[in-house]
Amino acid sequence: MIGLADASLLLVVAIFAVSAGCIGVAGWRLSLVADKLADRTGMGEIIAGALFVGAATSLPGAITSVTTALQDAPSLAVGNALGGLTAQTAFIAVADLFYRRANLEHAAASTTGLAQGVLLVALLAVPLIASVQPPITLWGIHPASLLIPVGYGFGLKLLARIQDEPMWNPVQTDETRETVSDPDESEDATSDRSLWLRFFLYAGVTAAAGYFIGESSIALVDKTPLSESAVGTLFAAVANSLPELVTAIAAVRIGAVSLAVGDVIGGNAFEVMFLCVADFAYDGSIYEAMTDQDRTTGLIAMLMTAVLLLGMLRREKFGIGKIGFESALVLLLYAGSVALLFV
Repeated sequence: MIGLADASLLLVVAIFAVSAGCIGVAGWRLSLVADKLADRTGMGEIIAGALFVGAATSLPGAITSVTTALQDAPSLAVGNALGGLTAQTAFIAVADLFYRRANLEHAAASTTGLAQGVLLVALLAVPLIASVQPPITLWGIHPASLLIPVGYGFGLKLLARIQDEPMWNPVQTDETRETVSDPDESEDATSDRSLWLRFFLYAGVTAAAGYFIGESSIALVDKTPLSESAVGTLFAAVANSLPELVTAIAAVRIGAVSLAVGDVIGGNAFEVMFLCVADFAYDGSIYEAMTDQDRTTGLIAMLMTAVLLLGMLRREKFGIGKIGFESALVLLLYAGSVALLFV
């Protein structure tokens, strides 16, 4: 571990800012590579968003949660994971501002997207339940940390089945953007090997930056009056979630609206699994360390997801000015979750 206990506050802030910038730039590049991989693999943009971009852009957050849990800062690890859920869901509303044909919830509605959101709510319920139950551990690991990844694996299998054999589909409208892309000559000229090498290179950059986000976050707690929960939920979570913001906006600008939604919701599922990894690293049950503030953040994330899903079911074409009613409500809920950190 690279300790920053002796570093000045200015240096700590600089390291945090540079790391966040690296995460944002590498995340943007990841979105372009992932969109091509989605076409090459035939998995579709929703599944590709969950696996390729969702996993890779979640690496910095996972590294942050592990390093902070190892250094006995469980509230920072939990805040980073749960704060990432609220921040990334709010990023869908921000991306909505960049898609002018219709509200993003209208254009990106799909059976797999809805299923992803339901899966996320189910996964998020597990750690929240575990946090209010006795801290049972088996070899130092809470059973919830084994249940969550197993549930996610079954969920991915269900998503693939829903995509291949949907029992119902959203009505196509003039504003709906199809998720199937037609590869052009320039894309075909890039080899699969080159795409995968770039994918892992950018993912590695975000992972390394996530480590420094964790180290600088611990230093911020020591050098400022901010609590671990506040630093983790607001600063570390937002910094580690920048790839989801950049990739969602980039995907929307090139018309891959389903990739944008799949990236964010898929990334949110990995945020829940951060808690499992942190539980492995922490000496005890990470869920026992969750505070009422953490549980509130988790419940608000669940509520924001429900609003987003209802928006995808309602499929209102236009809302208030440049943003849909559901997106506006999601942003208000996020602002409320931030305000509650300081109450």
